[in-house]
Parts: sequence; C-alpha cells; structure tokens
Amino acid sequence: MNLSLRSITGVLLLSLPSARAYYMQGIKPQSFLEGEEVPLKVNSMTSIHTQIPKDYYRLPFCEPTDGPKMASENLGEFLTGNKIQNSPYTINMKKDVYCKLICQQEMTAHDSMNFKTHIKYAYHNNWIIDNLPSASVAANGKGVSQTHYAGGFPIGFFYAKPIKEEASRKERKTMKKQRLDMDAYVFNHVNIILDYHQPVSEEGFRVVGFTVIPKSIKHKFLGGYKWDGESSEVHTKQLATCPQTEGEHTSNDMNNERQLVEAGEKVIYTYDVIWNESDTAWASRWDVYLTENKQVPAQVHWYSISNSILVVLFLSLLVVSILIRSLKKDIAGYNSGEMLTDEEREEEMDESGWKLIHADVFRPPQNYPMMFCVLMGSGAQIGLTAFSLIVLSFAGFVNPSRRGSMINWLLVIYMLSGCLSGYISSRLYKTFKGRSWQLCTVFTATFFPGIGFAMFLFFNIILAFFHSSGSVPFLDVLILAAMWCCVTIPLVFIGAFFGYKKETVSFPTVTSTIPRAIPPCSLILNPTVNMALAGMIPFIAAYVELFFIMTSLWMDQYYYVFGFTLIVFIILLVTCIEITILMVYYQFCAENHRWWWFSFCASGSVAFYMFLYSAIWFHSLHPSNIFMTYFLYFGYMFLISLAIFMATGMAGALACLWFTRKIFGSIKVD
Repeated sequence: MNLSLRSITGVLLLSLPSARAYYMQGIKPQSFLEGEEVPLKVNSMTSIHTQIPKDYYRLPFCEPTDGPKMASENLGEFLTGNKIQNSPYTINMKKDVYCKLICQQEMTAHDSMNFKTHIKYAYHNNWIIDNLPSASVAANGKGVSQTHYAGGFPIGFFYAKPIKEEASRKERKTMKKQRLDMDAYVFNHVNIILDYHQPVSEEGFRVVGFTVIPKSIKHKFLGGYKWDGESSEVHTKQLATCPQTEGEHTSNDMNNERQLVEAGEKVIYTYDVIWNESDTAWASRWDVYLTENKQVPAQVHWYSISNSILVVLFLSLLVVSILIRSLKKDIAGYNSGEMLTDEEREEEMDESGWKLIHADVFRPPQNYPMMFCVLMGSGAQIGLTAFSLIVLSFAGFVNPSRRGSMINWLLVIYMLSGCLSGYISSRLYKTFKGRSWQLCTVFTATFFPGIGFAMFLFFNIILAFFHSSGSVPFLDVLILAAMWCCVTIPLVFIGAFFGYKKETVSFPTVTSTIPRAIPPCSLILNPTVNMALAGMIPFIAAYVELFFIMTSLWMDQYYYVFGFTLIVFIILLVTCIEITILMVYYQFCAENHRWWWFSFCASGSVAFYMFLYSAIWFHSLHPSNIFMTYFLYFGYMFLISLAIFMATGMAGALACLWFTRKIFGSIKVD
C-alpha cells in the first residue's frame, strides 16, 4: 500500500530525473566466484486486475527437493504481501544451462481450473536473483518484442480457438464471456538471461541484469518415451522438443506445439540459463528498472512541476493583490477611524465588515470542538510522517531494493510523531477551554490509527479466506497492535502532557458572551460551496504527479522521482494554505465568524477531488469482478484520502489561525 508529494530552485536542481544517484550506496554488493551457485527465489504471484497476491506454490509448479522454505523477511514485506521462497532452479555463475528438465506435473481437474482462473486474471510470476527482480520480454500490440522491468512475467495466456459455425449468437456471447472460446496455455519453459559484471578491484562477478523470456512448449521425449515423473531413468533420455545441437539454446524459431492447460495433461517444466557480460556497474543496475528504460520521458515530470509552480504563482499573485491591498486599506481605515466623519466611517464599515466580528472571531468552534482538536493533531502527525518519508526516500534510505522499507519507515515515523499529535490537540483543546482532556487525548491516539487498524484487520481476515499471501500472519498483527498500544498511545499522552502544561494561545481581541448573528449570504459566498470548490486548485497543482503515484501503488510500477514528489508536496500545502486564507478572508467580509471548521474543511477538500479521481482512474486497472478487488482498492483509497484530508486541513487551519491573529491584532478595537 500505500505515498505522498515534494523550496524550489535548489531542490529542483538536486532532483534531476537520473536514477544513477538514487541507488543507496550503503547496500553491500554480493560477488560470486565462477561456478558458485546463484540462488533464484520466487515471490508471490500478483495481478493488477484483482490486487490479491497469491502464494507461488499455490499452483502446481515444480518445488524444491526439500520443499519450499521461506526467506527471511521483515515486517514491511509481510504487510505488502511479499512471500519470498526458494526454488528448484539451479543456477551457477557463468555456467550456461541448455533446456534442463526440472519436473513433470500431471494436471488434475482442480489444477486445470485453478490455472485457467489465474491466467484469466493475468497473474504474473515475480522471481528474484541477488535481490534483483525479473524483467520480462514479451511482444507488444504490434508484434515487436519489448522488455518490461516491473510486474514480473505472465504465468500463461489465452488463445482463441475455432467456434462451430452453427453456434447461435447467444451461445457465442456466452462462450466469449466465460472464456470458453479460448484455450489456456501455460508457460512451462523459461529462458533466464543474466548479465554479469566483473569489478576491477575484486575477484568474482556480480549480477547486474535479470530477464526472463517465458515460452509454452508441449515437451515430448525422443523415441516416444513416457515419464512417470519420478523415475531417474529420465536423465538418460532426451527431449525431442529441445534443440538437438549441443550448445544451442531454446529459441522462438522452434515451431513446437504449445502446452495446453487441461485435466490429464502432463506438463514438463524446463529452463535455459544464458550468461552475458555487461559494462553496467553494480551500483547502477537498477537504472533501467526505475526509468523503465526511459519509456516515460523526464519531460513529463518537468511538465508536472511547471504546471504546479504556475498555479502557485498565479494564486500567490491573487492573494497578494486582493488580500494585501484590501487589508492594508481596511486596517488603515479602521485605525484612523477617529479622524473620519460619521458618514465616512459608515461608508468604510460598509465596504469591509470584518472588523464587526472582532468579538466573535476567536470563539471556539460551536460544533464538536474536541473532534476538531483530534483531527488537527492527527493531521499534524500524518503531515510530518509524509514529509519525513519523502525526504528519506529522496535521500535513498527508502528504495525498491529494500523491499518493505517504505512501510517500515512509515510505521516508525508515524509512531514517533505521536508526540506532536498529542501536543497540538491538547494545546488547542486547552485554548477552547475544554474540560475532558483525557478523553480528547484518547481520541487523538486512537481515531485515525483505529480506523486504519480496523480496516486492515477486516481485509486481512477476508484475504485469509482467499488464501492470499497478502494475508498477514497473526504474530505480525500482534506486533502491529503492540506497536500501537505500547509506543504510539504513550507518546501521544506525553505530547498531550506538555501541551496542557503550556499557556493557552493568546488572542488579540476579547470574545463576547453572546455570539453575533451571521447575516445571510449570496450563493458565491456560501460556506458549503466555498469549501467544495476550494480543493479544486490544489488538486490541479498535483494531479499529474498523482497519476504516477497511483500507477506505482496499484500497477506494480517503480516510483523513484522523490525530488519531484517533495516539490509537489510542498506546492500542494502552499496552494491549500493560500486558497484557504483567501476563502476565510471573504467569509470575514461577509461577517461569518465561524471559520475554524470552514478553514479545515476548505483546505482538506482537496482529498475529495483525489478520491473522485481515484474512482475514475480505477477503470485503468480493468478490474476483475471479484468483490474483494473493489473492497481493497476503495477501502485503502478512502484511508489515504482521509489522511490527506486531515494533513491538508491541519495546514490550512493553522495558517488561518496565524492570519486571523495577525489581522485582528493590527486593528484598534474599542
């Protein structure tokens, strides 16, 4: 799961879209001597159409002699659905392998149905060698071979079979819908292409490239030999479907029959290993993965930044021209009121009425003041977590070669940020003269984490029923619960303790006992309309980069341009702050003194547009008809949108608090 966005000239120069400086230099490279075994590991199968990862050995693939064994994994890997295990493929440094037989699996009716279901939903295998994921070579729509560096390689494919001419239109439609007009084929042979590089200063060789070319071949033995899948006699036999010339690898030129997925089929799994020397240094081997071999031009990200900066500049000029000019005139007029005649004073007050609400503007929120404090504290915690995570990613501490590192850092930073959450919520609650400070602190510590944990637990139980590798083991769920209860909650209470110890926030005006009535306003100044429209401009400033982040989250693509993300994140917050201050000023002019919730919701409304965008973008996944796919996607997008709502809402509300104190502190009040 889970992400975020990135002061201008200096950082921009540092965030040039080159992955060469991105790879974390602290990771130690591994060298292999010639002939030394290079382990191939298998990860969970994934599908962008279902979003439900599955265990590799859930399908009848060949297993290691001693059975599958789990590789050591961190908490972040479990939470992201990774399940890395060993494999039966034997690979040795610089030793080519020619159509080597691994095993034979006879398909049962259940195996056949299971395979067809996974092929239908376009599940992909994800293999790993020396922490490098497998790229795959496949033909594009024009029949040209193209290498894809993310998402692994498919487990099989469907191919149309002839339909009887006498079949009715309804029968044809039913067959097409249920894929009965298609035959399923499994990729039972792989050409494993490995690139190696020999460093000058060390002996041994390093793996710098890993590509898989899958093939479907219905293997047969010479002389019509039938193997039972167990007899060692098979090692003396030769496959007729493999190259007969010594030293020749299996190629696409061989017109072999494809391996059908049907009950009773005996599927023989084979593989080739091809070693190629490469000039690519180990430190830059991830470059092609991160840039998809430059398939996405860097100019797209520059366009995103240019678009965002133009929006901010336009908005800043608007704020300066309207606010500064108007406020300067208003404040000067109010402060020189004694020198004006009664008629002039009346005219001045008619032009700008925000001084009239000076006795009500700092009145605590009329509705749910405690919830306001809770959301402000939670928003500060989320905002600090997002900013810190983006900075760490930009510095290289979080990168694709460290699977699960982003989730691990996110959990650690979020837990430690609990102090800030407790401090802000308690300080505001004390300012609002609230009395139930213990309850406010408990809500601050449990509101957003509680929603997130409850959703995670619900999805985890359903994924367990689906036998998905995305289902987190019970022990790891207990670890998460312990981290929350034993670290986050105490830190929130510590922050709240210091918040309550501090003096209340002072205001430049005295609040009256009886609140002032708010006059009716026109549609254009309606608070609900203003709140709904306020988020549109910040969304426009960030939507281009949001597309790439969504692709990374849900389409198994790599995202690495965190320099751009940091700039867009800052631009998003600045835009939210500017538009919210402008909206609040107009509400003051309309004599509306209820600005606390208005400023929070106006600034946070960008999250509504992001959720709406995610609902439209969802169709890009060509989602399956499995209900869990919809639950997972919209559930986690709701959680992400809620986090954005609280973080941007907090930024807008704090900025408006500063703005309100500033302007009302600049006037003379009787």
